[in-house]
Amino acid sequence: MKIKVMKFGGTSVATSEARMASALRVVQAKDQGYRPVVVVSAIGRRGAPYATDTLINLLREIDPSVEPEPRELDMMIACGEILSAVIFAHTLKTLGHASAAFRGGQAGIRTDGVYGNARIVSIKPTGLFRACEAGTIPVVCGFQGVFAIDGQPGGELTTLGRGGSDTTGSALGAALSAEAVEIFTDVDGIKTADPDAVKNANTLRKVTYDEVAEIAHLGAKVVHPRAAEIAMAYNIPLWVKNTFTEDEGTVILPREQHPGRRATGVTHTGKLVFLQFDLSGTGTADRVALEARIYETMARYDINLFMLNVSPNSTGFAVPRDQYPVVQDVLDGLVIPMADGEERTVYLFQIGGASREVETQAQLLAPLGKVRRVVASLVEGCAMVSLVGHEFMQQPGLFLRVLSTLHEESIAVLQTSDSDYSLSVLVPESETNRAVRVLHDRFGLAEVV
Repeated sequence: MKIKVMKFGGTSVATSEARMASALRVVQAKDQGYRPVVVVSAIGRRGAPYATDTLINLLREIDPSVEPEPRELDMMIACGEILSAVIFAHTLKTLGHASAAFRGGQAGIRTDGVYGNARIVSIKPTGLFRACEAGTIPVVCGFQGVFAIDGQPGGELTTLGRGGSDTTGSALGAALSAEAVEIFTDVDGIKTADPDAVKNANTLRKVTYDEVAEIAHLGAKVVHPRAAEIAMAYNIPLWVKNTFTEDEGTVILPREQHPGRRATGVTHTGKLVFLQFDLSGTGTADRVALEARIYETMARYDINLFMLNVSPNSTGFAVPRDQYPVVQDVLDGLVIPMADGEERTVYLFQIGGASREVETQAQLLAPLGKVRRVVASLVEGCAMVSLVGHEFMQQPGLFLRVLSTLHEESIAVLQTSDSDYSLSVLVPESETNRAVRVLHDRFGLAEVV
């Protein structure tokens, strides 16, 4: 039995016309001898009546000062995918094909129980196999699963967080030993850059799992990183296609099948705040402990970190602007006592200029021992622009070429970071699109396929 998992995003199910176009894609796969398993997102994007953000706002507009309980919030936002699955299954029935909608739990998806950002821990797709064997097309709600709880045989519903429908598609592909997973959207595949920033951005025909995971992490919105990671772990061909055109799309392959090019694309992430923590004068043991505490705290609060930068005297990273208030709240005024034999040092964190609370705290801490401040300087209004590719560490002078290109265009570089798959620079947010364009042009990405 040849199974193909087909995931349709919000724009592919947003209207009756879009749903019909998507349903015809499913029928085409069935006619080609596959047993399709469909995964759907909620109907539409931000602002649409049943989109995730709209459903969240229905709760929050009652009283913005009262935060909804995570359990109830998950129940609410899961409705968007449930509605979408039922409507899509009915659309297939009107075309003469047996179909059935499945909630995440009914599809056998089990999670770790973290409301709002659950991870899939196992899938038992018995019901999906039975449906496929009977000639019925399963339509599965993306973005959700259940975890076991005493007294509830059906489990407790949890959602998978942003990109959860992509993750559902890849995970089902692995559990069903699918021939391929296809992610349908409203673009022709993965582009060499955001078409809104670069008019001559090209569609990539082949990329590796490593590249697409890097592209997704660094700002591209086509495939969620977790979906790419699952496909890579189980070696499943992953396609990105346009629901509304006949373009062949982009296939994501193992690194052994890399097409041979060096540079793949340019991505960008805007609305960032960069924090640089001054650790000069601290001993090695204290510095390591302080860095560990900073990053453990960021992980505990699920803060997205970019541009990680560590040196003997400092450590720094960029965070999304909308997450910065949380960072400030948990780090500003943080107290970490350290002891080295008889000597006791109390480290007091200060984010930006000293607040009245931090000054008061410093006075109260003085009797406890030597108080040293760990001050974080801020760079606001910035964006990360990244050149993504393959084996960058084996290309001496490549980063210099990136920096020279930006310098020639008088684009200020505020910070840098690199890996084997990306070279990233922090630039003023107002220069984002220009930086993307000049790097795209300089590295000939309009010609890449």
